[in-house]
Amino acid sequence: MEINVILKSGQTCNMKIAVYLRNRRLETDARYTGLIERFRSGGCDVYEVDDSLPVIADNTDIFVSVGGDGTFLSSAVIVGDSGIPVLGVNLGRLGFLSENTPDEAVGGVLAGRYSVEERTLLHASFLSGEEEFRTVYPYALNEITVHRAGPAMLGVDVSIDGNPLPTYWADGLLVATSSGSTAYSLSAGGPIVMPESKVLIVSPISPHNLNVRPLVVPDTSEISLSLRAREEKVFFTIDNRSMEVSSGFRMDISVAQFSLKRIRMHGANFIKALTTKLFWGEDIRNGR
Repeated sequence: MEINVILKSGQTCNMKIAVYLRNRRLETDARYTGLIERFRSGGCDVYEVDDSLPVIADNTDIFVSVGGDGTFLSSAVIVGDSGIPVLGVNLGRLGFLSENTPDEAVGGVLAGRYSVEERTLLHASFLSGEEEFRTVYPYALNEITVHRAGPAMLGVDVSIDGNPLPTYWADGLLVATSSGSTAYSLSAGGPIVMPESKVLIVSPISPHNLNVRPLVVPDTSEISLSLRAREEKVFFTIDNRSMEVSSGFRMDISVAQFSLKRIRMHGANFIKALTTKLFWGEDIRNGR
């Protein structure tokens, strides 16, 4: 679902905006300070959020994530199920989720030329080893992964809605949303998926059996994972958060009951991002 927002000509901002900068070394960067100054000059009530006090004030209208895609993923944790839309501003490198320059972000918000889209989140339910995951925020925007911590390969048993798949023998396995199709899943050989597609991706990481491939399933599926491991520990990640856990854990993965609301500026689109940031289809014969 998208909500289009267009302010009338001459209308001032009149919004409360939270600005989050994870990399505090950039707090004196002119791009960052200029972003805040321009929002305030436009009539917005702006306050800053950082990791030492990641609290969102009441009646906040927009949460601005300033940095790269890692900062955007951290912003999703801070926003949680509040329903506050997140605007990504890129001061980093690639910037798929944080695709806007400071000028584009401020100009788009003050002019009201943006829409709000909903992005699917994954939810992990831990069926064993619960004590290890007591403090884990169990929601992911991009992907959830398990990965070997030692030299021995993993056997990952997967079932989709109770239907078992052949065991994946690999370095690990990931379950990704459509938003995460251009993240770790892409590096693992997974398909590129349009963000609005209602699907999940199951991809082995460096598989040792060559006749297994990434699998696309409906986002209504419940995916169950358990491991066959020689090592006592494995790595477990939820987006950009990782921990070492015992290899005997089991979990179910499904779509969360709430989504992340993401602000997209008018004129931005996924295909444009693929071609300009990943150089998708770049070929001398396609010269323009």
